[in-house]
Amino acid sequence: MTPGAITPGRWRAAALAALWTLVAATLALGAYSLWRAGVTDQFAWLATLRALLAAVVLVWWTQLLARYTHAVPTPDGDGVLRSLRGLFPWLTSLRLALWALSALAYLSGTLNANPVALTAIATIELGFILAKNAVYGSLVRAAPHPEDLPARARLLSWLNVAAPLSLALGVVNVVPVAGLGGAPDAVSLGVYGLHALLDVAATLLALKAVQTAPHPRPA
Repeated sequence: MTPGAITPGRWRAAALAALWTLVAATLALGAYSLWRAGVTDQFAWLATLRALLAAVVLVWWTQLLARYTHAVPTPDGDGVLRSLRGLFPWLTSLRLALWALSALAYLSGTLNANPVALTAIATIELGFILAKNAVYGSLVRAAPHPEDLPARARLLSWLNVAAPLSLALGVVNVVPVAGLGGAPDAVSLGVYGLHALLDVAATLLALKAVQTAPHPRPA
């Protein structure tokens, strides 16, 4: 090992620390969004539900990743695996429903915003939703068989896709678009920007943890 190189165990520890921090940050983001919009805002409640589901899904995903990067197979009947397999499609469905509501607002013509900017925002949001869904599903399929190298390659590929999309979505959330609401205040910029950075960092560290995880031989 070259001097100063980071060991696989340290990549794994850093990834898990970042993911658990992201869980807390996601819950805090949901609470902040609801507080900022007001408890009478139905759309804010849906956004808060989305954040809550995302945090719960991430809790289970992080537990599976901890085992996977330690080359520990997860049995098909495991409660965490079954819970994640059952819930993450609901999170994706809710995200797609909220995305569709936003897309309808963009297409209605009531927003005085640049259509190119709206198209870019909608495309980034949709790409983020689909990439996250693929990241969840890839680990669900790979977790029972850490020795399956094609499954590992798929997980790595989707983590590679999800990281830049998380960054792009973070930029979209903090950079004001003319005609699409007012400029965000400094606190909102900090909250949404920090969450986006945590998401990108956690995704990149998870990518590195999977890359450096031990490769058990097939039984």
